[in-house]
Amino acid sequence: MDCLREVGDDLLVNIEVSPASGKFGIPSYNEWRKRIEVKIHSPPQKGKANREIIKEFSETFGRDVEIVSGQKSRQKTIRIQGMGRDLFLKLVSEKFGLEIP
Repeated sequence: MDCLREVGDDLLVNIEVSPASGKFGIPSYNEWRKRIEVKIHSPPQKGKANREIIKEFSETFGRDVEIVSGQKSRQKTIRIQGMGRDLFLKLVSEKFGLEIP
């Protein structure tokens, strides 16, 4: 679980984005890069991909989300406010069927 780090009441999540993938989803965990793969519909142009990531994570987890690093990279770190590691893992398992080691 190197991709998750609790900071106070918030959770930092390391993700790797696959833009223009059809629809939003969290299909897998990349053990080599220690990042959660996130598929999004938007292309990486003019901030569209970042806006979609924030919107989809906010709606999926019911929390405020911000990108704290990697704004112009496929490898990003997001902050989910007011969420702990255990709740995140439970929701990812329930909503996407993904078990993160």
